Amino acid sequence: MSVNTSCSTLATVSGTGCYKVDLVAYALNVAEDIDANQEPFNYSEAISCEDSEKWMFAMQEEMESLHKNRTWDLVKLPKGKKAVRCKWVFKKKEGTPGVEEPRYKARLVAKGYSQIPGVDFTDVFSPVVKHSSIRALLGIVAMHDLELEQLDVKTAFLHGELEEDIYMQQPEGFIVSEKEDYVCLLKKSLYGLKQSPRQWYKRFDSFMTSHDFKRSSFDSCVYFKKNSDGSFVYLLLYVDDMLIAAKDKREIRKVKAQLSEEFEMKDLGPAKKILGMEILRDRKANNEIEYMSHVPYSSAVGSLMYAMVCSRPDLSYAVSAVSRYMANPGKEHWKVVQWILRYLRGTTNVCLQFGRTKDGVIGYVDADFAGDLDRRRSLTGYVFTIGGCAISWKATLQTTVALSTTEAEYMAITEACKEAIWLKGLFSELNEDLQISTVFCDSQSAIFLTKDQMFHERTKHIDIRYHFVRDIIARGDIVVSKISTHENPADMMTKSLPITKFEHCLDLVGVHC
Repeated sequence: MSVNTSCSTLATVSGTGCYKVDLVAYALNVAEDIDANQEPFNYSEAISCEDSEKWMFAMQEEMESLHKNRTWDLVKLPKGKKAVRCKWVFKKKEGTPGVEEPRYKARLVAKGYSQIPGVDFTDVFSPVVKHSSIRALLGIVAMHDLELEQLDVKTAFLHGELEEDIYMQQPEGFIVSEKEDYVCLLKKSLYGLKQSPRQWYKRFDSFMTSHDFKRSSFDSCVYFKKNSDGSFVYLLLYVDDMLIAAKDKREIRKVKAQLSEEFEMKDLGPAKKILGMEILRDRKANNEIEYMSHVPYSSAVGSLMYAMVCSRPDLSYAVSAVSRYMANPGKEHWKVVQWILRYLRGTTNVCLQFGRTKDGVIGYVDADFAGDLDRRRSLTGYVFTIGGCAISWKATLQTTVALSTTEAEYMAITEACKEAIWLKGLFSELNEDLQISTVFCDSQSAIFLTKDQMFHERTKHIDIRYHFVRDIIARGDIVVSKISTHENPADMMTKSLPITKFEHCLDLVGVHC
């Protein structure tokens, strides 16, 4: 399972076609936990297993932290009082692959289930940020290219001040010699106590508000502060894990320093994992936008488009592809533009050769069904010749989505017939009495659709403006005929072709060196 938050989506055009690639600014993937069987169940297992030295070291670290924080005093258990039991909980945390080794953590936990409501505790609250808030922050970070770092509070619950007298048995393996009958009078909250989360949150909330952070009214574990320059610093709290985001790393370092003065913190650097989810950052999208801002993409495509319109029908498909991304081009699009420019440089002698035959106006039309992978629209391509030389051509996306290859070809025929009618009118005014124009198409089913009025149920969803071609054909103004795909030069308008087929298409429309 994965959750993606993207600051921008860029389509990539290849030299042989186009396909879509999502440039992801942030991705969250559920991380796999280490096999629980590798973790000791209790103190006895920890000191007798293969990794006993590492677990023992982890327990000693925990005890040092507890003593440093002055978590308890050793006292005699008062009469009428009952001591809460405790236990060791062991966790082997997976490190970042290839970066850090697994961490062995031991946590002393009070058995809070034996606490009595109203006597040992009165309120319970756990500082847990909503998952939606985490995703919202990632969206903001990606949108504004903020820095995102992570902190971990060492023994977070030990920072909470207890308001009740809680007595606890001494931890197994660390019973003080000659004070075996003493118990721990807890001065600070401890993991496992019912009130620990609440006490920790009260302490943390008090600290944050004293440093000019505001608590969100929509999520009490989201804090934010507005700087004098208008920028924001954001902090999300999930028990003892924190995410801090800001535009400037200096702001993050400042917050970290303030937190470290108050609590014992572990700086985890750039955010990598929270709540068992890996956070993967890919800044290619932002870097690409910066790079493309210095590239003359629009100017180059405009020049290519002018060359294509004037005398280079062989550029139609490629220019149609790169022109779709004028508003938000990427590096891959720029590479394609450079490929087209190199092709032009190598074919500077290519030109249109008129008067090769005595043929009248002949049209060729083709369609590439759902060729645009971004919006699943089909591509229309047509070329008209007179005397065997191209005089009109076009490669363009269809305005509506076709539901089948036949529909795509049918709509392409309509566009080609509109151009044929215009050409007939033009030549008529120029005193050229041409024969009925013929439009060749390589789709027999689409040709059949233009002639048959009985396909209402299959074509009623097609925009009415495409159906006028039936009247034109019925009147005999235009003839639509079948042609082999291999002999259809409009094929080069709708897709990339092998070099041999491409050169053959150019020859059919009079484009030669």
